[in-house]
Amino acid sequence: MEVTTMSPTPLRRTAAAAALATGLALTGCSTGGDDGTLHILIDNSEATGQLMQALADAYTDAHPDVEIELELRPGGGEGDNIVKTRLQTDDMTDLFFYNSGSLLQALAPGQTLTDLAGESYMDAVTDTFKDGVSAGDALYGVPVGHAVGGGVLYNLAVYEELGLEVPTTWDAFMANNQAILDAGAAAPVIQTYGTESSWTSQLFILADNYNVLAAEPDWAEEYTANEAHFADTPAAAAGFEHLQEVAEAGFLNEDFASLTYAEGLAALAAGEGAHYPMLTSALTEIEATDPAALDGIGFFALPGTDPANAGLTTWLPGALYLPQSTEDQGAAKDFLAFVASTEGCDAQTAGASVIGPYFIEGCTVPEDVPPAVAQLQTYFDTGLTAPALEFLSPVKGPALEQITVEVGSGIRDAADAASLYDEDVKKQAQQLGLEGW
Repeated sequence: MEVTTMSPTPLRRTAAAAALATGLALTGCSTGGDDGTLHILIDNSEATGQLMQALADAYTDAHPDVEIELELRPGGGEGDNIVKTRLQTDDMTDLFFYNSGSLLQALAPGQTLTDLAGESYMDAVTDTFKDGVSAGDALYGVPVGHAVGGGVLYNLAVYEELGLEVPTTWDAFMANNQAILDAGAAAPVIQTYGTESSWTSQLFILADNYNVLAAEPDWAEEYTANEAHFADTPAAAAGFEHLQEVAEAGFLNEDFASLTYAEGLAALAAGEGAHYPMLTSALTEIEATDPAALDGIGFFALPGTDPANAGLTTWLPGALYLPQSTEDQGAAKDFLAFVASTEGCDAQTAGASVIGPYFIEGCTVPEDVPPAVAQLQTYFDTGLTAPALEFLSPVKGPALEQITVEVGSGIRDAADAASLYDEDVKKQAQQLGLEGW
């Protein structure tokens, strides 16, 4: 089924954000939870709010006897703790939106979440996504949103002015950075380690997983079994080395230590920086503040060593989960069935930015998308994609962003950082009860 396209206007975004800021998004009358309303907990990001508001509006339009309330929580570690605490105390909403992959495994899904494997609507969810929300034979989540690419957002005008081509190797990327530095018009590589933005420092490592798997196909399994590590696997250590290289070459913006994520995106759009290692989900944030800027932003995968195998590391979107504590599961499951349908995709396309492919069979991406999204799509069309490590392994240490900030700031070298991160992941692996740790 062809998905119709309707680009949201800034006014629509502002209205949605205002509605969500109150913590409520109410439509129709009632059915669902204990108080006659279907309650859904979501994070407070612009992108999640738009998608969930669009789904809630479309569902309640078709079901006028239903009321949906969206409750906001913080993002990051604080939000993770809220989700874990509410699940452990049986105080979770009827449904909640949360990450897929390794963070899901930390929720002890077998003890806290409802297995959806037997639900007919799960047949429409692609196998790629199911791998990110499964534990054993159980399936726990329905995808909301689109596939996300991890790589480099770049300023198209800078590339055009300097006659640069999209790099397919790390050496070519570094050569482009040198050309940009020599021209003096922009910072070659934007880094943003400012307030609440240190997570952005991880992209050189996390977005390199396609290249790691190309060199070491069994990397994820061996890493999970404690048989291979970042420090003793050259392909995996390369991400830390790349971060050190761009810093030592003088390619970073001078204010990298204090610049925030939002400021980094603005700098990229304005051409003050040429490259920003980032997830394509950032396109939603750019459009929210400056929709016209999307026409000037491109995207390419983080380059490796083989130009003939230049592929993309992808992130799965988050999902809606059904807690075991939800008493009226019928109403919640009916909403999940809508989300896992082409009608659900239509609602998301009409109400929010389409930044990549859907993970629901029959859903397609509109032809009229920004340049970066079109470039992202080419990797999926050619099959040159691989999931980020967090969707192949439950092992991810909590201190990675602090370690990568130190590398990017010249405080710690790449080899020491890789070894330190190998130590960081041990505690989580042991908490998960993984064999070999």
